[in-house]
Amino acid sequence: MELESYYEISRTADYIHTRNFTRVALQFPDELLKDSTRVVSALRKRLCALNDTNQSDGENKVRLFIMADTTYGSCCVDEVGAAHANADCVIHYGHTCLSPTTTLPAFFVFGKDPIDVSTCAKTLSHYSSSNGKPVLVLFGLEYAHSMDDIRQALLDSFQTSGLTSELEVHFADVKCSSLDPSSHNENVARGGEQVTNAESGSSENIAGTRHHIGSLFWDLPRERRMEDCSIFWIGSESSAFANVVLTFNGCEIVRYDAKESCLVTDVSQQRRILKRRYYLVEKAKDAAIVGILVGTLGLAGYLHIIHQMKELITGAGKKAYTLVMGRPNPAKLANFPECGVFIYVSCAQTALMDSKEYLAPVITPFEATLAFTRGSQWTGAYVMEFQDLINFPIPNEGNRSDEARYSFLQGRYVEDYDSQENVEEENEACALVSATEKALQIRDNRNSLIEGTARSGAEFFAARSFQGLDIQNGSSQPEPYLIGRSGRASGYQDEKNSQEEKV
Repeated sequence: MELESYYEISRTADYIHTRNFTRVALQFPDELLKDSTRVVSALRKRLCALNDTNQSDGENKVRLFIMADTTYGSCCVDEVGAAHANADCVIHYGHTCLSPTTTLPAFFVFGKDPIDVSTCAKTLSHYSSSNGKPVLVLFGLEYAHSMDDIRQALLDSFQTSGLTSELEVHFADVKCSSLDPSSHNENVARGGEQVTNAESGSSENIAGTRHHIGSLFWDLPRERRMEDCSIFWIGSESSAFANVVLTFNGCEIVRYDAKESCLVTDVSQQRRILKRRYYLVEKAKDAAIVGILVGTLGLAGYLHIIHQMKELITGAGKKAYTLVMGRPNPAKLANFPECGVFIYVSCAQTALMDSKEYLAPVITPFEATLAFTRGSQWTGAYVMEFQDLINFPIPNEGNRSDEARYSFLQGRYVEDYDSQENVEEENEACALVSATEKALQIRDNRNSLIEGTARSGAEFFAARSFQGLDIQNGSSQPEPYLIGRSGRASGYQDEKNSQEEKV
């Protein structure tokens, strides 16, 4: 597909020009960076045409900045990176979660992946006629450009097939194509369409219950529940699809692979994720120290949910520490072995982390709410957006129960709280220091992360530092230079010398 059409150059330039932005950050995911320079050239050419000038040093010239290697997930708008360039707005390319921004306006270009509209419509028509349930069509944003054509092709298919029964197919729509934190008027979307009469092919908007997930929304009639519908997903097996499978785990779900033009009915691999998440919830209940991982610095409401998680953890009688480290990985989190579980505060598309290689599990705020709310039971409902958890009732410390809790993992009853309240505060710091000393073995270890012994958990975290290249202990002066290993990874210079000496 042509670059002008795929990256919507004209529409993007119109957005920049009509709002008089002069410093614009272009955010590309890794897979689209190869086209970034051509996109910039095309945008500059179009902006010059709109300004009716070809001068390169004009007073109102728009400056474009390419952003790559985002601090957190590429699906979120990187407001921190854009702030470094003092940008007025962000143009986001590729897949996005459409999470609300806090300071900067954002414009989204989803891309236009190719799809066989006729084959997709025929497959959807056959599935809806043989399924016997209302069908909800969800899709990846890369195929949003084809939804109107698929709707029309489906209507034509109903008319030509001569079906006499009434089929019910609902199409989701994209919430918006731009975000502006200063105004809610940008988030205007059109109502979901519904194919109601297979014989006549008529379509109409029916006011009912509104549902949404990620970047999509749709309306269902008031008498319809999500459990009554089957979901027809158009797109790849992505994080957005996993979000759909977990959130609507009570629905029958099939996936249309647009690249292979085939229908995939086996989504058991995605459903196994739900069992894994339930296990992590049970494991989190036994953790005494909880780390809160900040996975975003731009999503609206992230500070509120972090504060809410702290209150939740404290109300459960556990210790909480907030950690900001960019994208988490096993090596980073291994520096905090005293934490029994981590809560990852991020957008819904990046919240589900496969923590099998981590020393401690990484859970979502919703899973933390289940784990640390005494007496709560998992009904199967799953919430991915942390904005939906804001103002969720938090257990009060004064009302917490001293009754022992049965741990399914340990196979016995455990006590989450110290019944001796008069010595609780005195023993709290000692217990934390003992856990950290045991985990890191910092006593009499010259290679430990910190020197000496911390007297409290707060002091331990404040004094901790990470050690890179080996330097002389006790020297306050920095080294003039430090030389690491030289050569190629297949054989460093010191390794070659060692082999030559042995020969």
